[in-house]
Amino acid sequence: METKKEELVTSLKGVGSGTATALSDLGIDTLEDLVMTFPYRHEDFRLKNIAETPHNERVTVEGRVESEPSLLFLGPKKSRMQVRLLAGQHLIKAVFFNQAYLKNKIIPGSIVTVTGKWDRGRQVINVTTFSAGPKTDQQDFEPVYSLKGSISQKVFRKFMRQALDEVNGHLLDPLPESIRENYRLPHISEALEGIHFPQNVDHSKNARRRFVYEELLIFQLKMQAIKKVRKEQNVGNSIAFDNEKLKKLIETLPYELTNAQKRVVNEICRDLKEPHRMNRLLQGDVGSGKTIVAAICLYAVITSGYQGALMAPTEILAEQHASSLDEWLSPLGVRIALLTGSTKAKARRSVLENLEAGNIDLLIGTHALIQPDVSFKKLGLVITDEQHRFGVEQRRVLKEKGGNPDVLFMTATPIPRTLAITAFGEMDVSIIDEMPAGRKKIDTYWMKQEQLHKLIVRLKKELANGRQAYIICPLIEESEKLDVQNAVDVYNMMAFELGNDYSVGLMHGRLHPDEKEEVMRNFSDGEVKVLVSTTVVEVGVNVPNATFMIIFDAERFGLAQLHQLRGRVGRGEHQSYCILLADPKSEEGKERMMSMTETNDGFVLAEKDLELRGPGDFFGRKQSGLPEFKMADLVHDYRALNTAKVDAERLLSSDEFWKSGEMEGLRTILINSKALDGERID
Repeated sequence: METKKEELVTSLKGVGSGTATALSDLGIDTLEDLVMTFPYRHEDFRLKNIAETPHNERVTVEGRVESEPSLLFLGPKKSRMQVRLLAGQHLIKAVFFNQAYLKNKIIPGSIVTVTGKWDRGRQVINVTTFSAGPKTDQQDFEPVYSLKGSISQKVFRKFMRQALDEVNGHLLDPLPESIRENYRLPHISEALEGIHFPQNVDHSKNARRRFVYEELLIFQLKMQAIKKVRKEQNVGNSIAFDNEKLKKLIETLPYELTNAQKRVVNEICRDLKEPHRMNRLLQGDVGSGKTIVAAICLYAVITSGYQGALMAPTEILAEQHASSLDEWLSPLGVRIALLTGSTKAKARRSVLENLEAGNIDLLIGTHALIQPDVSFKKLGLVITDEQHRFGVEQRRVLKEKGGNPDVLFMTATPIPRTLAITAFGEMDVSIIDEMPAGRKKIDTYWMKQEQLHKLIVRLKKELANGRQAYIICPLIEESEKLDVQNAVDVYNMMAFELGNDYSVGLMHGRLHPDEKEEVMRNFSDGEVKVLVSTTVVEVGVNVPNATFMIIFDAERFGLAQLHQLRGRVGRGEHQSYCILLADPKSEEGKERMMSMTETNDGFVLAEKDLELRGPGDFFGRKQSGLPEFKMADLVHDYRALNTAKVDAERLLSSDEFWKSGEMEGLRTILINSKALDGERID
């Protein structure tokens, strides 16, 4: 019964060797390949009332020809033909461009059917599709496929119709009947008809709903299976921390934890107790208090006799972490050390000896932590801050130091829930979605480039009050291709405008790492008052005295990146400001600027960014790590994604999934995907 789907497309009438090659170029070799090639849209040929059709919408109407066709030749193979039609009670003009061959088929008094774009003001339909006679045989909805090469839509539809008739009744439905009944989803045969040749809108919607859920369920089964296998294979340390000591630390903190911080600490501490290695992502907006959560969790493993490690992407950020953790944990007897590329040889040897001997409880540093000669005596927890700034190999090396330590990744880049579920589907995700009480909102304004002079006056006033400022530019040097402000020119302009009153620094990605560190250190120490920079300051800089930020050509940035940049100010006691200098031409660009002025919530902006730009642009297409779905849309189908995740977790933990006959289809797909071997399936 299931062999029909495996038949080659050459079994179809009209598919010879040449056509088979053309289909193979589209990834289609078998009948199953063909029927599972979905259209990206449908042409709507339903008859509509012209009076209710909006301007510029595509419409199909039936009408009586009320005049002789008027044909005008505009040049070789170029023509314009016009005829009057009575469509219902409306006399309209039908215009045909470069379709002179239809002249003899348009007979006064006859009924014709035309499809085209409706010009409501001029009462004209620009015809793209014509048929003599009333609408009878033509489908209401015709599929449109993504094709290349010599195969036309018409021919492809003919092959699709044949293939569907051939495989009908021969396809095993991977979705069990119980799941289909629960969500009222059609059988695969009915769904394929609805995807390719729907009878009506509901038929099409139900078919799409079924394939969306199926795709997401199979993906989630793979992700949850990987997570399950890794958890079972990754034997970790069951860390019996001292809860009373943790409470004592929390009581000594300068402020009370938010409910979100308490929830996340509990989630991580539960993982620490488990005998399996933790693999968790901690998301928290800029200023939400991830560092204090890290401190509590590191202290938990230290109270149990283990060591902790915290890796940051820059020396300055590592030093800032070391300073904060020293303030909170040293009074409790925690022995802390800092290891970076700048650590002198003698001091480095001392750190390494004490670390291996167990005389250091917590090591904080940069990539220097993953050097081969860095050995821990009893490593219990590894935390990687701003995890996306490290390569996969760097994170892996740190994870493998010591005896199966628990792993926590931290990021201040708010990731929309749908992307977190997919891109990090094999990890547990914790979210700090609440800001500490009393934190000042960063006032954000959108200004036009022509207002720059007023803005510089405002900048000088802020500097006169003893504050510091960032100025962000999209490019390093002038580009002939892009008319955007560049860091070098803006640096020169600011140095001229501010004269000898305030020192100006310049930072960009082409500087040597040591030069970057020096510039940032001078800014952190207050020697540089205005820092002109590209987006290299997006992550990992904490200068509480910086209260003013100007972002040139802000329309060139996504919302997530603008929000990250804005997070460099507003880190101290003084009111902070972010000015977006932008002249966006598109509606999307204007919408981004408005969104930035309306909210400081990174998760709200991340969802908006996803909606405006799509998942590939949110992460960067090459780096996204996101699967390609035929039917599912991560922006619009987030409810289905969440449902599929819950269902996948339930199925994998049930005897029914592993033993029931009706689950055979899903089980076979999962086993063939090798997800049960713990391999990543994209």
